[in-house]
Amino acid sequence: MNPWRSLSLWMDQLDESLTARPTLTADLHADVVIIGAGYTGLWTAYYLKRQAPQLRIVVLESEIAGFGASGRNGGWLMGNLLGQDNLLAEQSSAARKQAYDLLHGIPDEVASVLQREQIDCDYRKGGVLYCAARYPEQLSSLQSQLAEYRTLGLDESDYRWLSPADLAQQLKLKNAYGAIHTPHCATIQPAKLVRGLARCVTAMGVELYEQSRVTDWQSGLVRTATGSVRADWIVPAVEGYAASLPPLGNHQLPVQSLMVATEPLSKEIWADIGLEHGQAFSENSRQVTYGQRTADDRLVFGARGGYRFGGKLRDDFNLSEDERDLRRYLFSELFPQLKNVRITHAWGGNLGMARRFRPHMLVDRANGIALAGGYGGEGVGASNLGGRTLADLILGQQSELTAQPWVLGEQPISRLPSWEPEPLRWLGYNAIIQSFVHEDRVLADPNSAPWRRQLASGLAATMEKFMR
Repeated sequence: MNPWRSLSLWMDQLDESLTARPTLTADLHADVVIIGAGYTGLWTAYYLKRQAPQLRIVVLESEIAGFGASGRNGGWLMGNLLGQDNLLAEQSSAARKQAYDLLHGIPDEVASVLQREQIDCDYRKGGVLYCAARYPEQLSSLQSQLAEYRTLGLDESDYRWLSPADLAQQLKLKNAYGAIHTPHCATIQPAKLVRGLARCVTAMGVELYEQSRVTDWQSGLVRTATGSVRADWIVPAVEGYAASLPPLGNHQLPVQSLMVATEPLSKEIWADIGLEHGQAFSENSRQVTYGQRTADDRLVFGARGGYRFGGKLRDDFNLSEDERDLRRYLFSELFPQLKNVRITHAWGGNLGMARRFRPHMLVDRANGIALAGGYGGEGVGASNLGGRTLADLILGQQSELTAQPWVLGEQPISRLPSWEPEPLRWLGYNAIIQSFVHEDRVLADPNSAPWRRQLASGLAATMEKFMR
């Protein structure tokens, strides 16, 4: 079996041979060299080529397009950006509305590209259901979140409260307390999107070399084992693989997200669950659970993974029995009828987490470097925004995109916030995650004493503050 097919359900479903494109075996000169053929790299190439078709753009990929997080994620194409509310809270109401309109428009922008370029990736814009379920504490925190949205000027057209009865019209959960629905999200088959983008940009004239791992990079020059590219601009679009390109690993933490997929479920089971219109869903736990109904009627379900000491990347994503069991437990608590369903695929991927948990976009014009990343697991949509923004920054165009607070403007990478040195980052991150796991276990037990529930939630809330 082709080893790339085993990376995820999504890669396994592809109706193509998954043959690598040629490797770089020469020394080239280009206008722009992009490291990484994932979403950020390919979107950047796409928007650059559309605006400036004369540019020679080279993309270098260590394996094949879609090998990284772009081919392994949960398939949520979200119209938002991690940490957006904190970034926008201090903006004027007019600027804030402009920014939210820009973010909320991401799924529609992608849809227009899919139509224009004839890329089929099972796009369905059904919004997302953020649900309170399993224990009542989720209800109060979700309602507090809705109140925050209202203070930011977001009304029911953006975030709408659903009673348990309203929620049941779209999704039937055990012990549901209510939900927030936002229309600004689509579900996709992510590997079809990244592979389609790769075909699209190469047809536009972008040169894509696969199995061409970058071994060294500096201002104006990128090297592989068998070739090099000199260029005016370098775009290191590696996200969760930032540790492989020093000094990027100082500013982005590689963490994992892990997920499972069930066998295709019967129409009868889906009639009892819902999700008829491509809705994504999550329950309001700090475990960060998420799921969707695939085009072939599977349940894909994921939850937060971990971080390895020293930022060491995880290469083996054959999930352990404990990792599988945790995700089965979590989705079985929501859907008891799936407790014994067969899991056919289990996988994960490395994603990039920026310090202060704020994505960044910047251009270092003096050294010819443009960077977007730190999406924190929300990169399917954010990478489209990042690609559009980097294109404008590289071309020196001031636009609505470049004026946003997450765009850091012209500054060197060294100005980005850095993660603490080891062992502090490992100890800190894992302490935070363990507090979340402990909270969930205590709150999910209906027999937990009130003082234990308050203590667990208080500890988790305190630890969560360190993530901001």
